[in-house]
Amino acid sequence: MPSRHRYPPTTSRGLAYMAVAGLLFSLMTSCVYALKLCEPQMPPMVVSLFRVLINLMVLALPAWWRRDLAGLLGDRRPSLWLRGLFGSLALMLSFASIQAIGPGESSFLGATSGVFVALLSPAVLGQRQSLTAWLAIGGAFTGVGLMFDPQWGGTDLLGRAMALGSGLLSALAYLMVARAGRSNSPESVIFYFCLVAVLLHLAYFAVNDLALPAAPDAWLVLLAGGLAASGAQHFMTRAYQLAPATLVSATGYLSPVLSLVWGIVLFAKLPAPAALLGCLLVLACGVTLPLLAVRRRNAAS
Repeated sequence: MPSRHRYPPTTSRGLAYMAVAGLLFSLMTSCVYALKLCEPQMPPMVVSLFRVLINLMVLALPAWWRRDLAGLLGDRRPSLWLRGLFGSLALMLSFASIQAIGPGESSFLGATSGVFVALLSPAVLGQRQSLTAWLAIGGAFTGVGLMFDPQWGGTDLLGRAMALGSGLLSALAYLMVARAGRSNSPESVIFYFCLVAVLLHLAYFAVNDLALPAAPDAWLVLLAGGLAASGAQHFMTRAYQLAPATLVSATGYLSPVLSLVWGIVLFAKLPAPAALLGCLLVLACGVTLPLLAVRRRNAAS
């Protein structure tokens, strides 16, 4: 009897991995915001530095044990370095925005990366978009406009701008990975991200003070956030290896949803009604875009 599954059985496992990654990313986001409460004087750049250092150690130590550190370098093409540059800047902006406006809204604005990918794909990758996809892109940016309510200002406005910038830079990083093709392993791609991020942080702290946490609980939250991010990176990579990228991308929106929940439950960070409506629009349109891509691909096959 023929199978009714449209995709191989590994797809469900890949989507489960992405769900785990979404949970871990949301926990990382909560840890970043909790660190602001534990150590208000500690710059967000310190938090992002430790996040990439822990990720680099989790990546490099097994390679060192296998005597294969050189394997992390891949083919050293420029797109790997550009992916590292865009991804590193996105991380810095993301962590700064989390501490400025909280885990929920910053995560939804950062999740516009998928919308930016759809917006830029025609120019960068030569992939045409349907009219429905353009409507979904417009709907998502309508949600972004609601989150930039003009009555807000100061740190709120700057925090939202940083979160949106993080989404754009993340999209550019993903497009660089797409242009690099499959000639490099996921470990190599992550390695360049960590390497460039460490170099950028060292340049930042060459002209700014490095304020380390003073309280023991802050160190624990910092370690927990770094380990959660490393685990999330691993499960996300495995998800993209096992399941179609479009479905993985749609499942990834679990992360901002959970970040919003943790922000409300743990920190009482309830968005204003207009901002909450904006989050829902970004969620609905962001999930719609990859599903439209699946339908277009199935229609063409």
